[in-house]
Amino acid sequence: MKNNRLFATAAALFISLGSFAQTAEEIVEKHVAALGSPDKIQSVKTIVTDLSLSIQGNEVPIKTQLIVGKSVRSESTIMGNAMVQVLDGTTSWMIRPAMMGGTGDPEDMPADQIKQLQGQLDPFGPLYNYKQKENKVELIGKEKVDKKDAFHLKITTKDGTTIDQYIDAATYMVVKSTVAANGQNVEVSYSDFKEVEGLKFPHTLEMSSPMGALAIITNKIKINPTIDEAVFKRPK
Repeated sequence: MKNNRLFATAAALFISLGSFAQTAEEIVEKHVAALGSPDKIQSVKTIVTDLSLSIQGNEVPIKTQLIVGKSVRSESTIMGNAMVQVLDGTTSWMIRPAMMGGTGDPEDMPADQIKQLQGQLDPFGPLYNYKQKENKVELIGKEKVDKKDAFHLKITTKDGTTIDQYIDAATYMVVKSTVAANGQNVEVSYSDFKEVEGLKFPHTLEMSSPMGALAIITNKIKINPTIDEAVFKRPK
């Protein structure tokens, strides 16, 4: 009887250890598979997204037009005024209304905003093709995110940026991400995952930082629509 109990305990321990035996590479592979097939992801050349930003009780519509890895344009309407941010290759510019300190004319974009837009050029995140991107991924361990098990991965990008991502242990989708921006930690929670043409995207993003909190709701995603590249050119 004693031997049976000892065997049962050892078996339970083995099973428990086995659940933590996955490597960072295996977790990333399952994450990419959860997003969609690699071929499907690779086939995505353009994305147009209609969003709604909720901040201090106000709803701000945002439209983004993306040529993957090359160009992105984000345009929002704030109290009837247009706010535009564009990154086109190595060229960037923006338009700010007077209420936000601008003139309504195209102007150069600050470096911190350029970096934020650069992140949007890679819609499937730093884990997809991380080796080709020269990102380093380390498995920190298993933690709880909203009472659910999640794998904590530490990503160090080619430029030295550190990103902590938490992968749901059941769905293998990224449910939380933290990164330092302008000397402050920004945390993003992802939820409401929906499939769009065979690919999964979070439709709710909640961001929090010392500056405050906001929520971004995705209303519509179009995969591979035709985009007129003229929209990325800076007006004269």
